Amino acid sequence: MKMTPDMKSAIRNALVAYCENFPTRNRASESLQGVSSATVSQICNGKFDQVSDEMLSRVASQIGYSFENWNIYEGTAFKEITFVLSDAQLYKNVTWVVGDAGCGKTTSAIEYRRSHRNVFYILCSEDMRRSDFVREIAKQVGAPTDSTNLRDVLDNAITMIAYLQNPLLIFDEGDKLTDSVFNYFISIYNRLEGHAGIVFLSTDYIKRRMENGLRYNKKGYKEINSRIGRRFFDVHRTTDTDIYAICKANNLDVETEINSVIRDAAISDNDLRRVKKCIHARKRKMENRKIKDEE
Repeated sequence: MKMTPDMKSAIRNALVAYCENFPTRNRASESLQGVSSATVSQICNGKFDQVSDEMLSRVASQIGYSFENWNIYEGTAFKEITFVLSDAQLYKNVTWVVGDAGCGKTTSAIEYRRSHRNVFYILCSEDMRRSDFVREIAKQVGAPTDSTNLRDVLDNAITMIAYLQNPLLIFDEGDKLTDSVFNYFISIYNRLEGHAGIVFLSTDYIKRRMENGLRYNKKGYKEINSRIGRRFFDVHRTTDTDIYAICKANNLDVETEINSVIRDAAISDNDLRRVKKCIHARKRKMENRKIKDEE
């Protein structure tokens, strides 16, 4: 992608805001994969001639900046998740948020990280080992990750987290973690209790997994269940009203087109990823129709 001056400036502004989430720019650069502190400094200082477009794209993707012209609508789910994140950060709570796929959990978390200091976002996956899990936490908080001793990596990360004012760790798709990594969370929680807020985000699959773990007395499940308060925070489902407002927020104003989006969403469980694609398709369709009419 060929970067325009406006695009480069937008990435710079987003990176400066991202760096403000860390004590220093060097710490911020440690949280980025394949990005040196010198590169971060060059971008923040507007020295784009020394940074390739590919590197700018890499930085943009890692700090959550999108080139898409998309406006976030703060609907019910967004507000609920934001409330949980704010509450956990301020009062150092541990909460597990459950919501349908495509209800806006990730969008809400990334937006919260963008607009608040000392918030760290970790995307979980099925193939994460304990070492991956710990090093991802360390990377996000800007702690060293090159030690071969996993305990040293964790110690450094936890020390840095505990030093911050009202830090918050967000674990997205936490239900994908294997049991061995899942259990490792217990020791992390024990060391951060009273020092940091922790929020997990996932689909309701975690409920069945927790029920089975408790039923068969699997290792660690009682402890984890206790630490999240023996309850999950259920996010309300996306409604037609939410979808209507999302259309309006993204300049889709024709009622017939909005109704088409709402009908399409109804057969897709109101998945906001599908809604976003549908709005894009409807807007492109209207643009093409306008061009033909002008011809």
